[in-house]
Amino acid sequence: MALSPPFPLLLCFLLSLFLSTALAFPAQGLKRHPHHGPAKQNYRDALAKSILFFEGQRSGRLPPSQRMTWRRNSGLSDGSTMHVDLVGGYYDAGDNVKFGFPMAFTTTMLSWSVIEFGGMMKGELQNSKEAIRWATDYLLKATAHPNTIYVQVGDANKDHACWERPEDMDTPRIVYKIDSSNPGSDVAAETAAALASASLVFKKSDPSYSKLLLNRAIRVFKFADEHRGAYSNGLKNAVCPFYCSYSGYQDELLWGAAWLHKATRNPTYLNYIQVNGQTLGADESDNTFGWDNKHVGARILLSKAFLVQNVRSLHDYKGHADNFICSLIPGTPFSQAQYTPGGLLFKMSDSNMQYVTSTSFLLLTYAKYLTYSSKVVSCGGVTVNPNKLRNIAKRQVDYLLGDNPERMSYMVGYGARYPQRIHHRASSLPSVATHPARIPCSAGFAALNSPAPNPNVLVGAVVGGPDAQDRFPDQRSDYEQSEPATYINAPLVGALAYLAHSFGQL
Repeated sequence: MALSPPFPLLLCFLLSLFLSTALAFPAQGLKRHPHHGPAKQNYRDALAKSILFFEGQRSGRLPPSQRMTWRRNSGLSDGSTMHVDLVGGYYDAGDNVKFGFPMAFTTTMLSWSVIEFGGMMKGELQNSKEAIRWATDYLLKATAHPNTIYVQVGDANKDHACWERPEDMDTPRIVYKIDSSNPGSDVAAETAAALASASLVFKKSDPSYSKLLLNRAIRVFKFADEHRGAYSNGLKNAVCPFYCSYSGYQDELLWGAAWLHKATRNPTYLNYIQVNGQTLGADESDNTFGWDNKHVGARILLSKAFLVQNVRSLHDYKGHADNFICSLIPGTPFSQAQYTPGGLLFKMSDSNMQYVTSTSFLLLTYAKYLTYSSKVVSCGGVTVNPNKLRNIAKRQVDYLLGDNPERMSYMVGYGARYPQRIHHRASSLPSVATHPARIPCSAGFAALNSPAPNPNVLVGAVVGGPDAQDRFPDQRSDYEQSEPATYINAPLVGALAYLAHSFGQL
């Protein structure tokens, strides 16, 4: 009996060695045998669809290249009440409001996806850039006037009291702004992050546009830093409870500075981070990354400067990033994450999939930095290597795409079974092509309450996802589980590009 314990340990060791070897050389081994690899999912197909989704969220005058053809022009007078051009941009989710805060975060995450994994995207790189540019063109309009940012178009309460196509909307297109007397450091610094990160995306392909984005980012960040305050203080009735800044604005200032440091290489921003990092919450243990809280993203991004660029003064951010990683890994002394019985990371019941996609992206990105620098993560005596992070991320993405107890893909249009009744006005109402007559505000509620599948397939849309017990009712009225959002898809783009490349699909 004394000899029995080492055998399971040996088995575990051999199994882990096999897994790490298989994942260390995924692309090479699978390109030769594309139909015999361990990838259950078609990541390439999912990648293409995850980007196509953004065309379904477009506001403004649609281009001739528009592929989501059941959509039409909308919001063509946006901004006119304030004598400013705010046509364009994205609707955030299943409604017809343009919320600047989540739109800017979506832009930053699309850009980060391209910065880290764009070289793997092949034909989808151009589509990704077009998705980014649709947002940045709008953000340039929203920041055209110094010390002013137009942060929302549409009265959210009145919009939500209607169920109508964006092409028909007749609810008030009120414009909301922040300025020096009514600040919003959170939305301003996130907008700066979006512009700065996008400037890196276009640096080689369109240098003049890149320069325009970067100069605007510098100006907007200066405004965010000099006029401090949360935007939901002054705009509470307009932005709450939809996109209240619950985490404050300190995380966005650190995040914005991190992106400007990366985009400009100006020592001013490195100095800003060194001086202000702690007061802006660099080492707080808030391990939720999404449209509201950017602390974890800033830690991972700044750890790259240390791990890859060898910026020694940012050494602490490796530790801050490691703390986040350790909080996710089951079995470590610092594990805090909750998972469903089927293995899905579960943060909260409302739009949980946004945390799945953002966390998966961070895991793959941090694994890339660790691999480059030959480093690992130490979680209280448990050593976690980059392949472990990739395994966790792959498991989350696979669950999202259908490897789950419901055998349901949570990406619309992907796989054999996916949500049919998503909480999305344009998708759930007949298209203008099939029903040219206007559908008034309250008439659309018949579609909201109908058990019929949506007539328009919003290809690539990732919904809020299952509950804590892996259940998904597929009900249109259940916005917590059935509503898609741009900020769910944006980080998934990078994760899918990595997985598609790794398994020889791209």
